[in-house]
Amino acid sequence: GDWDFWIDWKDRRFWPTVLPIMLVTFPAAAQYYFWNHFRLPFGATFLIIGLLTGEWINRYTNFWGWTYFPISLVWPTSLVPMALFLDLVLLLSGSFIVTAIVGAMGFGLLMYPTNWPILAPYHQATEQYGLLMSLADLIGFHYVRTSMPEYLRIVERGTMRTFGKDVAP
Repeated sequence: GDWDFWIDWKDRRFWPTVLPIMLVTFPAAAQYYFWNHFRLPFGATFLIIGLLTGEWINRYTNFWGWTYFPISLVWPTSLVPMALFLDLVLLLSGSFIVTAIVGAMGFGLLMYPTNWPILAPYHQATEQYGLLMSLADLIGFHYVRTSMPEYLRIVERGTMRTFGKDVAP
């Protein structure tokens, strides 16, 4: 979804919650196939590396190649440590049930800490136009994207995500 494209949207609610829940199904299916047919415990890592290769090609050609949007602001989520953990749990336990419980929980819980070193510089505070906001919010304010839903363009202020009363153009 949109929560994985933009730097100013990666630190919101949906990125650390929805993405790992939706994403764990595909590595689990690849794990089942590789483990059942070949007894190889790297199905999740193999699938995630293929997914990330496709995502980097997509981000580079679409965001940089067509629109010259800075590639450092649209990096894909780092998923390899999560997939390695999922494969490691399957390797050590040999059980799909233990992997589903422990591995999937670790897969979801590792997502935010593994991406934190890349995301941390964008959490620094800045004061612009009388509002205190993060650098990610400021980037989203200055790099207005066409055909983007308005709820992605607004800055949080307390519990209301707004610039005051109106949405900024």
